[in-house]
Amino acid sequence: MARGKSGSWLPWLGLALAIFIADQFTKVLIMGYYRLGDSTYVTSFFNVVRAHNSGAAFSFLAAASGWQRWFFTAIGIAAAGFIVWLLRSHAGQRLFSFALSCVLGGAIGNVVDRLLHGYVVDFVQVHWRGWYFPAFNVADSAITVGAACLILDELLRVRRAR
Repeated sequence: MARGKSGSWLPWLGLALAIFIADQFTKVLIMGYYRLGDSTYVTSFFNVVRAHNSGAAFSFLAAASGWQRWFFTAIGIAAAGFIVWLLRSHAGQRLFSFALSCVLGGAIGNVVDRLLHGYVVDFVQVHWRGWYFPAFNVADSAITVGAACLILDELLRVRRAR
């Protein structure tokens, strides 16, 4: 079993797998119960909606001719490989590894969507007084949490170095 800086990297892969499973499970539910564009009003600021995103974050490049599917898939696969390498090297760094695991699970979830459907299934819609944030999913949430934790980890590392 590979170890890196006094810790096993396998639990971090387990966390990424749990995130991936949660992401795919929720997307299967949405695809089974909602048609594209269907929406359920939940609260004054939250809807469940089925949306398809063939682009990246905030539908970046969604209107491109189709090449973006393979481009974003390749980026996701490359990122996943790099993250696994980082996890093997830094498994003992808990916040860093937690962050990487979140990003890994989310990235793989969205890559699988692109490979299976040609788009990412989004279903969480937050809104306020006529303003709507772009729909997102569990994978996107995990990637966001992971990115925030990476920033926090770096800020804490810099602070410790002083």
